[in-house]
Amino acid sequence: MQGLDPKVAVHHLAVKSDKFDSVELEHVPREENRMADALANLATTLALRDWRQPLIDYLEHGRLPEDIRHKTEIRRRAPRFIYYKDTLFRRSYEGLFLRCLREEEAVQAMDEAHSGVCGAHQSGPKLHFRIKRMGYHWPTMFHANFIHQPPEPLHPTVASWPFDAWGLDVVGPLPKSSRSHLYILATTDYFFKWAEAALLKEVKKVTVVNFIKSNLIFRYGVPRYIITDNGKPFYNTLMDQLCTKFGFKQHNSSMYNALANGLAEAFNKTLCNLFKKVMAKSTKDWNEKIGEALWAYRTTYRTPTQATPYSLVYGVEAVLPLEQQIPSLRIAIQEGLTSEDNARLHLEELEALDEKRLEAQQRLECYQARLSRAFNKRVRPRSFTVGDLVLAVRRPIITTHRTGNKFTSKWDGPYVVKKVYTNGAYRIVDQDVKDEQINGILMAA
Repeated sequence: MQGLDPKVAVHHLAVKSDKFDSVELEHVPREENRMADALANLATTLALRDWRQPLIDYLEHGRLPEDIRHKTEIRRRAPRFIYYKDTLFRRSYEGLFLRCLREEEAVQAMDEAHSGVCGAHQSGPKLHFRIKRMGYHWPTMFHANFIHQPPEPLHPTVASWPFDAWGLDVVGPLPKSSRSHLYILATTDYFFKWAEAALLKEVKKVTVVNFIKSNLIFRYGVPRYIITDNGKPFYNTLMDQLCTKFGFKQHNSSMYNALANGLAEAFNKTLCNLFKKVMAKSTKDWNEKIGEALWAYRTTYRTPTQATPYSLVYGVEAVLPLEQQIPSLRIAIQEGLTSEDNARLHLEELEALDEKRLEAQQRLECYQARLSRAFNKRVRPRSFTVGDLVLAVRRPIITTHRTGNKFTSKWDGPYVVKKVYTNGAYRIVDQDVKDEQINGILMAA
């Protein structure tokens, strides 16, 4: 009866005491009854779950929470609030009194301001100012607009051994080179970060198949799987026949989800940045710079493995032109070695190569674990089940006069979820029984 008025509590005790033969009252001080007091406070907290209540308790009754940090926070914030006619208001810097809303009312206010009568359908910052001008407030109405929480945790691709997995992608169309090249077919190994590339005038499925055979299989062996997008040069019967012939798998990334083939996308970005820096005067001779760009990438220290791709593949660092012009220590030492000593030194380096690769793999796994922890802190799980009705982002995302006008909605649908894959991928089907694979970040209920 802690929350009752003392007179009412005495009345309740008098009524209930008639049902007992004898009643003995014993006063228990608050200090000796902490467990019951904590349970009472816990029940109150679970029942309320309202950010406004601590402020109302302080403004109305002068009560403060027992926690010192919360007590200080309430005292600091209270001067900005007033409690009038059972309603909490916050005084803004402009002098306006904004009504404080609980969670359900905040959702209703956002829905009405965004898509209700006279809703502006505008972005987060403008929606915030619109709601503020309407006279409402809640603690996260501004900062929450910028938190784009991913629906799925990060799923890093881990290669088990050298040249186990490759990521393929096409860069382009680029400015036409002096030999009419428009595209670069690039691939990156997920273990060493070793890169290969080929110049193309046009992207054909036959060209892609020949590139995989000549540049990957015949040089580095048959991989366990390769990762590509869903473009026609990668997703066709010739690729299926190649996979069947050599016994490896092809994984297709979801549309408009660069993270699904992140290593290939990262290499494409690095390659384009290299071209920008070495071709300041003319953009037509980039086909002559592809070899230099690949060499620069292979001999550059990579953060995930803490080594260069060249050293992990061949066991030694590449000899750079500067080392010939200004002899480094290793060049000076090698010049004084006999052929037998040089061969012995090379054998020792090869024997230590496996250990060096194992250390690189451990560093890579630690690096991916750190990335996953940082990424997953922002994750708000959001999933769909088979049979759910969903909307999907209209593809292609870039709208042209051929794909739609400016009044075209951002969303397509409704679709029905046909199959649920791992790692946040789904297969959806529309009313014409046309199905496609899509990532959950491009779907909405």
